[in-house]
Amino acid sequence: QVQLVESGGGSVESGGSLTLSCSVSGYIYYNYCLAWSRQASGSQREEVARLDEEGTTEYASAVKGRFTIFQDTARFPISRDKKNTVYLTMNNLNVDDTAMYYCGVARSCTAPTEWWDWGQGTQVFVSS
Repeated sequence: QVQLVESGGGSVESGGSLTLSCSVSGYIYYNYCLAWSRQASGSQREEVARLDEEGTTEYASAVKGRFTIFQDTARFPISRDKKNTVYLTMNNLNVDDTAMYYCGVARSCTAPTEWWDWGQGTQVFVSS
């Protein structure tokens, strides 16, 4: 069982910045993929950033150049004894970035949707 806990959400004015954090712990993963997704009210959930097994990042076109996904430590196995934290720095926010943001982990970035574990989310609200 993997536990993911997001934090750092809040309200910000358009053009502002926020950094979301996600603490990941639990089952032992030696190789894993981390991702941030979001879901706006009335919209489908969409992935905005991922950090793959090799440490390579990918971003959705809507956030590319504004959002950055990173870990604060060198990659090591996710385990019960060690918490691994992944961040999402968001700059130049606009009202379209308003959403619930979730972090997720899977053994591989190509894992089926049902194999991903996700946190409970943290709300981001951007005002104009």
